[in-house]
Amino acid sequence: MATKPAFAPPTNETAHATADLPTDAAISRRGFFTKLGILFNAIAATVVAVPMMGFLFSSITRSRANGYLSWVPLGKVSEFPEGETRLATFQNPYVMPTDGKTAGTACWVRRIAGEQFQVFAVNCAHLGCPVRWFPQSGLFMCPCHGGAYYRDGSRASGPPERGLFEYPYKVKNGLITIQAGELPTPGAAIAELTGEKPPWAS
Repeated sequence: MATKPAFAPPTNETAHATADLPTDAAISRRGFFTKLGILFNAIAATVVAVPMMGFLFSSITRSRANGYLSWVPLGKVSEFPEGETRLATFQNPYVMPTDGKTAGTACWVRRIAGEQFQVFAVNCAHLGCPVRWFPQSGLFMCPCHGGAYYRDGSRASGPPERGLFEYPYKVKNGLITIQAGELPTPGAAIAELTGEKPPWAS
């Protein structure tokens, strides 16, 4: 009597049915971790990109597009005696909540006569070091590289190639204000580039 073999080789129908099974239905371990890594990378990229985009478009999204055009008060005209130059501070109109005390900016205010003023940026026109006013000599001096400026902001000597930068100002109702949102640049300079002292600077 013939015995039936314990293992029967697959028939043509069985082999055909096996070939029709979708091989992609079963996710391999490597494929699972690959997709998981892509997901984590996408999350990390989003976390980094969102604050960067928020910073780049903050001037628009926070309605501060005109912050550079803001006029900032420096104080009453009576606080600046005629013929004197005094240090004043103001709050930069274009700041972030995290700026803290660094939002406070200094400037030199020179009252020539009446409502005629000059408001100088505190930064040297050479490399930006803060300049100091010496009334005894009538000069602004830079402690970094020896730059010197006359009382009207024009260049006196040293490495700077131009005079001090000035802020646009206006006087209204006894209050002096400046347009301080934008840092003064050579393209909008008021102080003279020459080293000659004007007659009214004495």
